[in-house]
Amino acid sequence: MTTPAFADCPPESDGVTSYDEQHLATYLRLLDAAAEAADWREVVRIVFELDPEIEPDRARLVYDTHMSRAQWMTEKGFRDLLRASRI
Repeated sequence: MTTPAFADCPPESDGVTSYDEQHLATYLRLLDAAAEAADWREVVRIVFELDPEIEPDRARLVYDTHMSRAQWMTEKGFRDLLRASRI
């Protein structure tokens, strides 16, 4: 599975962005891994193809910010997606 190009931090927005739409599968992968209690280092290696041994600070930042956005999508962002699908 190919991951779309990613920023170190997803855009902060009160609504779903085009970045979010492009990374829905990434967010789902992160949430699935968290549900399975996967180690974040392994997740970042697989999902973002980053080596946390070589770039520990960046790897942690990428993981934390994308996981936070993935959780936001499950709590609030999904409403935007549902509204858009009705149009």
